Amino acid sequence: MSSQNIETRTRILEATVRILEEHGGRGVRMSDIARESGISRQAVYLHFASRAELLDATTKYRDEVLDLDRRLAPSRAAKGGVERLALYIEFWGNYVPEIYGVAKALLLAQDTDEAAAAAWQGRMLAMRDGCRAAIDALHSDGQLAPGWTPKNAADVLWTMLLVPNWENLTAECGWSTQQYVRCMKTVVERTFVKE
Repeated sequence: MSSQNIETRTRILEATVRILEEHGGRGVRMSDIARESGISRQAVYLHFASRAELLDATTKYRDEVLDLDRRLAPSRAAKGGVERLALYIEFWGNYVPEIYGVAKALLLAQDTDEAAAAAWQGRMLAMRDGCRAAIDALHSDGQLAPGWTPKNAADVLWTMLLVPNWENLTAECGWSTQQYVRCMKTVVERTFVKE
């Protein structure tokens, strides 16, 4: 891909992020994105065959800009399951505020917008994989609390960390990011780590 094509693609993705955040996911059309990025609608379609492809690429672009792999590295390199679980919670609690604008837009639009639903589902499946990896590490170390299967523990952890739950604690209850991370680490450790 030429540098001009990469630059145009980046402009489209950045425009999509801005529109999603400003409009809460409502009424985000390819023509809106074209206008915001200063190119034709046809040019948008040259880079993204469908709106669903564009929204999915936008969520991945945000992860790339925010250096997701570098941020996940400490959790992935943890020496044991307890450490991996704690580092994953720390990563996620600090990451959500940075993706919240796009996340909220996709959450609001997902009931009436298949493309938004598909983009959001893809990101949540990736987050679920992170939960599963942390729980699997805990289980491999023999540290998973009695009564839990790795699958059930991963499902519950994933549910606990969903963005609407973070939103309730931070926006509705007024918790800081630090308070969220600290409390979630405590709850998760008491729930899933063998005493």
